[in-house]
Amino acid sequence: MAQLVQRYLDRIRAEHTGVTDGALADYIPELARVDPDGYGLSLSSVDGFVYESGDTAVEFTIQSVSKPFTYALALAHLGADAVDAVIGVEPSGEAFNEISVDHLTKTPKNPMINAGAIAAVSLIPADSPGERFAMIQDFYSAFAGRRLELDEEVYASEKATGSRNRAIGYMLQSFGVLDDDPDEVLDVYYRQCSLRVTSTDLAIMGATLARGGTCPTTGTRVADASVIKRTLSVMVTCGMYDAAGDWVSAVGMPAKSGVGGGIVAVLPGQLGIGTYSPLLDAKGHSVRGVRLCRSLSEQLGLHFLTVSRDSRATLRAVYEPAEGIRVYEAHGDLLFSGAEQLVRTAERERADSDVAILDVTGVDDIDDAARALLSDMSQALCADGKQGFLVDPDGTVVGARADLEAIRFPDVGSALTAAHEWLAQHQRIPG
Repeated sequence: MAQLVQRYLDRIRAEHTGVTDGALADYIPELARVDPDGYGLSLSSVDGFVYESGDTAVEFTIQSVSKPFTYALALAHLGADAVDAVIGVEPSGEAFNEISVDHLTKTPKNPMINAGAIAAVSLIPADSPGERFAMIQDFYSAFAGRRLELDEEVYASEKATGSRNRAIGYMLQSFGVLDDDPDEVLDVYYRQCSLRVTSTDLAIMGATLARGGTCPTTGTRVADASVIKRTLSVMVTCGMYDAAGDWVSAVGMPAKSGVGGGIVAVLPGQLGIGTYSPLLDAKGHSVRGVRLCRSLSEQLGLHFLTVSRDSRATLRAVYEPAEGIRVYEAHGDLLFSGAEQLVRTAERERADSDVAILDVTGVDDIDDAARALLSDMSQALCADGKQGFLVDPDGTVVGARADLEAIRFPDVGSALTAAHEWLAQHQRIPG
C-alpha cells in the first residue's frame, strides 16, 4: 500500500507542473545550459523507505545545499566553540552572496551565506586543498548513502566566473577569518558546490539529518546528534536566506536551497525531502521547489511545530488473534508520517492475513492526510479481495468520512466477531 502515499506525492507534485516562473542561474554559464523543465520530488523516511516522483534520476549540482553539510563537518572536527569563533549563527537578512561581515565581530553572520560557507571550508582540517575536498566529498557521500562525483564542467564554469566569491574570500582574509590562501579555499568551495546529486540523494541526506546523523539506507553513523542539532537549528533560521521567515512560518521545516535547483527539507525524527527544479526566483530559490514544499507541509501536516505531537504517534502493537486476522494497535496522535508507516507495515504483511483490524482506541487526534490514507487503505484491501475493520469507539478517525463508518466497531471483540463472520462468508476459515 505504499502506492497510496505515492499517489499523494504524485498528485501534489502535479499541482505545480505547469509553473514556469523563474529563470536559470545564468551567472554560472554551465547552469544556464540545463533543461529548465526538470522537476523531481523524493521523500525518504528515517527507516530508509524512499518515494520518488518525476525526474528523480536527473543529476544536478548541489551548489548551496552543500553549506549545512560542510558546516556540520567543521563542527564534527573542531567543536561548536571553535566554529562559533569564526562563523556566527544569526540571520543576515541579506542576499546569499552579499559581500559583508558582522559589523561588530568582522566574521560571517552565518554558515548558510557564501561568506560563512567559504569560512567553513577553511576550517576543515587538512594538509592540502585536495585532502580537504576529499574529506568533504566523503562526508557528503556518507550522508547520501552513495558516492557523489564532481561535475568537472560546472566546476570549471563556476571557477572562471567566481569574481564575487573571490571578493568575499579576500575580504575574509583581510579581517583575519581565513588563515589559508583564499584562492585555495575558494577552489575547494567551487568543487563542493559542483558535486552531482539527485533529488533522491537530497531526500536521503535530509533523512540522515532527521535521524540524528545516521544514514537510513546504510545504517552508518555519519555525525553525532549534537552536530546535527546545531546544523538543523541554523538551517531553520538561515537556510533560506532573506526568505527564512516566510519559509519557517509557511513550510516549517529546516531547509537549504541551491542555485542548481535543489532544495533539501528535514522533518526531524520523521523524514527528509529532496526537490529539483532549476528555475529560480530573485532570491535564488527554486520556484517550483518552494511551492512544492509548501504544499507538502500544508497537505500532509509536516510543519515542524507538529513534531512534538507526531512523535507520540506509535504503532504500539501488531498481533494475530486468529489465523487470517491481524490487529494493528495505534496510539498517540496519528499524522501523516505515522499513517505512512502503518499502511506500509500493512502492505508488507498483507499476504499473511485476509482481515486487517486497525485499533485506534488509544489515538488522541488524527489529521486529514492520515484519515485519507486510512480510507484508501480500506479500499485497497477490498480491491485485493481482503477486508479491513476499524475499532474507533469515539469516531476519532472516521470524522466526516462516511466510507469509514461502515467498517467501524466500538471494540476489538466486536471487530473480531465480524472478522470471523467475514472469513466464514468468504470460505476462508482455516482448516
